[in-house]
Amino acid sequence: MTRGRLAIHGHFYQPERRDPFTGRLPDDPAAAPFANWTARVTAECYRPNAERGNLDRISFDVGPTLTSWLAAEEPATLARMVAADHAQNAVAQGFHHAILPLASARDRATEIRWGLRDFALRFGRPARVMWLPETAADLPTLREMARQGIHATILAPWQASTAGLETRRPHRVELGGGLEMLVAFYDGPLSGAVSFQPEVTADADRFAREHVLPALAAPLHRDGSHRREPGAPLVLVATDGELYGHHQRWRDLFLARLTNPEEDRGFDIVSLGAALAAEDPTALPLARIADRTSWSCHHGVLRWSGECPCAADGRWKGPLRAALDRLAAGVDALTELLAGELRGRGEVPRERVQLDPWEARDAYVDVVTGAVAPAAFAAARLAPRSAEDAAPRLLDLMEAQRWRLAMFASDGWYWDDPARPETKHILRCAARAARMLDRLAGSHLERRLEEDLALFVSPSRGIDGHGLYREALADVGRPG
Repeated sequence: MTRGRLAIHGHFYQPERRDPFTGRLPDDPAAAPFANWTARVTAECYRPNAERGNLDRISFDVGPTLTSWLAAEEPATLARMVAADHAQNAVAQGFHHAILPLASARDRATEIRWGLRDFALRFGRPARVMWLPETAADLPTLREMARQGIHATILAPWQASTAGLETRRPHRVELGGGLEMLVAFYDGPLSGAVSFQPEVTADADRFAREHVLPALAAPLHRDGSHRREPGAPLVLVATDGELYGHHQRWRDLFLARLTNPEEDRGFDIVSLGAALAAEDPTALPLARIADRTSWSCHHGVLRWSGECPCAADGRWKGPLRAALDRLAAGVDALTELLAGELRGRGEVPRERVQLDPWEARDAYVDVVTGAVAPAAFAAARLAPRSAEDAAPRLLDLMEAQRWRLAMFASDGWYWDDPARPETKHILRCAARAARMLDRLAGSHLERRLEEDLALFVSPSRGIDGHGLYREALADVGRPG
């Protein structure tokens, strides 16, 4: 009998905590004895898992907002993560952890492009597999990923509308226009048990014997039938990577024991990336995707857009998203207007061309990651002998777009109340974008934003979003 295979995926992510006004990561007393939560989770999870070699034997994605912090503060840990990619272990991730099915077409394309560029810069190769933030998916998002060269992704089993789905083999999803995507559906019960039942992962030997082997025991069957299929079953366990040492203490040791290559447990530990790369897509069964679904909300993507049963009181979520959507539309309109005043580089000397702000935004990730200096970025796009203020204006437009993208990070909507640091952070990002455009264009984006934020109330504190906005910006003050 062909041996079964176990693949483990860890989703490593920390939200953007750098202040959009100062560029610094403020101290957080709640993370004591560490200066902030990113530092604490690194000490409890990322560093020990990297040092123990666990990442060499599992599949993992690292969010760009985390890699940028690691590059500056923990370069040895990041270097160890990069070294673990020897068997295509690493997977790309959308840049700002925005819920892509809720984003505009242009935004989701940029978020994917920025995530792929960060991955290529960090890991030295193009990504073939991409983790979607919260695994939130729809066909347009998968189609955009395929256009940008992505071969496969990971989804929850309930994100398929195919009856009787056999999760122990990858599936092929047809996207139209000759595009397709391989999808690895993780084992829902097993992944849930690993995530939320600490007793299940208290003993790696027992976990392998009592949970993994039974999941691999039955032969593969065709979707919705009992007809057997050839091949070795592939069980995928996907969880937050922070589970292994941060959310659950000592689980980095559990992971090291479970994946120890010297132990023969009757199944093979495999890299998901390598397993997917070895598949012949034409031999895989077809699956259909349930649009606008995710792994952490059984109500689609409602948790990040409206009144979802996952939250005690989600009445504030819809008005907050509407306010930021309106701000984004204003920022984009002014970006196009002001970019139209800048001369771009043409293919013919002295040719007058209008600068394309969206091509520039897609490329600006190189400035955000530090791969290209701001002055070099501007010089590569502006016509020779442009006005003296052209480069600063272009860079200000791109910075405004950077923070306007960042204000849609999923963390701002995840919890039950907007009076949390995550929501206040995205409000600071929104303020940064609005103020930069107001200064450049003499507009009133921030004033309109404040009016819109007054339309929702914090369930716990009874103050409206405008009051929360003022609290979030108390140390910044009003623009002069």
